[in-house]
Amino acid sequence: MPVLCSAKCGNNAVLKRPKTGDTLCKECFYWAFELEIHSTITNGKLFKKGDVVAIAASGGKDSTVLAQVLKILNDRYNYELKLVLLSIDEGITGYRDDSLKTVQENKDEYQMPLKILSYEELYGWSMDKIVAEVGRKNNCTFCGVFRRQALDRGAMLLNVNCIATGHNADDIAETVLMNILRGDVARLQRCVNIITVSITKDYNT
Repeated sequence: MPVLCSAKCGNNAVLKRPKTGDTLCKECFYWAFELEIHSTITNGKLFKKGDVVAIAASGGKDSTVLAQVLKILNDRYNYELKLVLLSIDEGITGYRDDSLKTVQENKDEYQMPLKILSYEELYGWSMDKIVAEVGRKNNCTFCGVFRRQALDRGAMLLNVNCIATGHNADDIAETVLMNILRGDVARLQRCVNIITVSITKDYNT
């Protein structure tokens, strides 16, 4: 039996939100989702009018949704932000090619400038070359550290005020668990903050 949307719009619900228990239709879910993000931005004072915001764009679903929703909210609520896409090419054969095509599509669809930086360009090494030298052990650790540093360098090149990243709840839960297992109290305190600060420059994430 169909369940009606909790927002009382008269439409059938298509999902139940685990966070609130609300059963919502597609249109009401979009509105609730966007309003929640707007509230987070305003209550957390994440941006100032005129800020240049780099969206860390991998081409995956999380960063694509982030680009879309920031574009929508920037227009709807007149944040007066300049939004740019910043993408990192790690140089992993067969891994980043398709997602970079998606980033190019995002650039056109959302009418945002795009900057793509490669590990080869920044460090003189691609991940393929690094793996060839050090092997596959801990290569994800290398890549994660280099990617964050690459985003910071890209932000400096673009002279942005902050970087927005599309981390989801699973990402945060994994980070918390890893820091607990490592006993890294300092990172555990910082990892759930809505704003983090780069060690190279004050970029909000």
